[in-house]
Amino acid sequence: MKEIFRQYLWLTLALIVSCIGWCGFILPQNIVGSGFLGLSKLIELLSNGFLPAGMINLIANGIMLVIAIRVVGVSFGFKTIYCITFLSVMVDILGTWITEPLVTDKFMCSIMGSIIVGSSIGMMLSQGGSTGGTEIVAMIVNKYRNIMPGRVMMMCDIVIIASGYTLHHSIQEMLYGYVVMIGISMSADYVLTGSKQSIQIMIISRRGRELADVISSKILRGITLIHGEGYYTGENREIVMMLVRRTEMHDVLRIVRAEDPEAFVSVASVTGVYGNGFDAYKPPVKVSGLNRTSDRIKG
Repeated sequence: MKEIFRQYLWLTLALIVSCIGWCGFILPQNIVGSGFLGLSKLIELLSNGFLPAGMINLIANGIMLVIAIRVVGVSFGFKTIYCITFLSVMVDILGTWITEPLVTDKFMCSIMGSIIVGSSIGMMLSQGGSTGGTEIVAMIVNKYRNIMPGRVMMMCDIVIIASGYTLHHSIQEMLYGYVVMIGISMSADYVLTGSKQSIQIMIISRRGRELADVISSKILRGITLIHGEGYYTGENREIVMMLVRRTEMHDVLRIVRAEDPEAFVSVASVTGVYGNGFDAYKPPVKVSGLNRTSDRIKG
């Protein structure tokens, strides 16, 4: 019960942050952003404010949820319904309080707004939350076509933002929407994986075992010694291979520089590391024949 309360507390905080990003920066500048909320803003502008963006977002997500349940047979969790409802209602409430953008420059609004919204989405995803939107469309399409959900969501976002041209008749205004789309995606990815990203380090040294001893005593990570031979010199080498978090990389490099300045070091980012001390592998959840992989989610 305590864990559930904590999750919903973080979800609520993330949703409030998201509302500030939308209502304080993106929506007041009439930027047609990505996701259903971007589409909702476009409809609001076309109706001269008669149809509020939050209400349209709630109705659109509700319709898509019903269709998805009938077509795909998905039982959506309460977190999804909670996030969609909270975001839609709060966007309309904050919209009545914040009538002017917090920053006058439109480009800065698109940058700041997308960073704030993307960061909040990363927080929501880390707690198992979802604001629905184009993800629901992707799940329905994936039911009948073998297309990755992330690709479908990106195609939907591109079409939604491009449709904003019918309102502004300006490519520059349309580009602001694409800045928002890219900023949200990158910020969400950074929040989710930035601090957890893993690095593979390979150290080639004449003192490989000594280096491994020093590194092991200061950094609690597994180390593998690979026996090699220099092609030109024919000398034996011990290659030290280890996997660390990005935040630990500089500690390793400082130790190597102090112990053996002549060592050759190779650093490479890896897609994922699963096992003791790192992440647990979580296969995609299979729902009614659908392998659901959420690459990014926007409302």
